[in-house]
Amino acid sequence: MQKELGMKSTAAPVRRPLFTTRELTIVGMLSGITMLLGLTGYGFVPLPMMKATILHVPVIIGALVAGPRVGAMVGFMFGCFSIFQAITSPVILSFAFLNPVISILPRVLIGIGAYYIYHFLSRIITKQSVSMALAALAGSMINTIGVMGGIYVIYAKDFAAARDIPLDNVVNIILGICTFNGIPEAVVSAVITVPVVLVLNKVVHNK
Repeated sequence: MQKELGMKSTAAPVRRPLFTTRELTIVGMLSGITMLLGLTGYGFVPLPMMKATILHVPVIIGALVAGPRVGAMVGFMFGCFSIFQAITSPVILSFAFLNPVISILPRVLIGIGAYYIYHFLSRIITKQSVSMALAALAGSMINTIGVMGGIYVIYAKDFAAARDIPLDNVVNIILGICTFNGIPEAVVSAVITVPVVLVLNKVVHNK
């Protein structure tokens, strides 16, 4: 009738919510797992020379299973949890994690980076598990480089004072942490992420 009378519809367009119920459920579940791993200590894997953290793995899983918005949101929650830990259980470098540029921004970028790297690689690599593993490696390195790089750029002097080392040695310490902590963490992330994502994809997307 409105078309016949030349009248335009005044109904407001339906806006898609930022997150669907399913996406919010995934965000809540993975954020809860991140916090549980951090509070219980199970988020740290003992290696011969160090402890590798897997707290960022749920961020990567969320991105690969449900997209960059979900990954970014889980990363945001991870970052907020880092601030909470820096306040309630402070260690020598906790002052740096009170800054959202250090604690939140790199964690948000984990999910976004992992998602788009996976989708780029999936176009040139036929084996899905390989693309997932490489995306998980990249997401883990985004976390390590983002956090440690931010600490170096913003808090190099404070880092040197906290460690009681010359300022000139800070860059070597940061590079050492990125190498000897970051690489094992990236490998552990890939090992955990691939089978979990393959299973969740079948459940979530009925594939």
